Amino acid sequence: MASVMRGLALVAVLFSALVSGPAGAQSTQEARAIISRQLDAFAHDDAAGAYALVSPGLKMTFTDQDIFIGMVRNHYAPVYRHREVGFGEAQVDGDTISITATLVDDENQIWIALYQLERQPDGQWLINSCKLLTPTESALRPKNRAA
Repeated sequence: MASVMRGLALVAVLFSALVSGPAGAQSTQEARAIISRQLDAFAHDDAAGAYALVSPGLKMTFTDQDIFIGMVRNHYAPVYRHREVGFGEAQVDGDTISITATLVDDENQIWIALYQLERQPDGQWLINSCKLLTPTESALRPKNRAA
């Protein structure tokens, strides 16, 4: 399973580099690093670290780190705790990046996380949303629908 995930991630990285060009590839790498940092913060119960990586718009909805981390624990358990993650398709559209991540939870259930990140005025990418789907839901999702 791990080698398949690594292979899929490599194909996705190569594809996004071809589609997005050098600037898009760099932005995609930066955005994936932000998601990875947040996943690491969740793994270490670092609410402040995870909350620091969300956009100002998301902070308006979840007004402090405790509310945010509680929401993630209760509604995004596979994001909060998982055994494995692999990044897939990324689409760069100006100051927005949409990235697909495949997560495997502790019960070997596979989940698809659709992340959207926004570039901030200072150039930093921050997570603006995450939609969690099972692979069946992902397969039924129309290809032209925004994340």
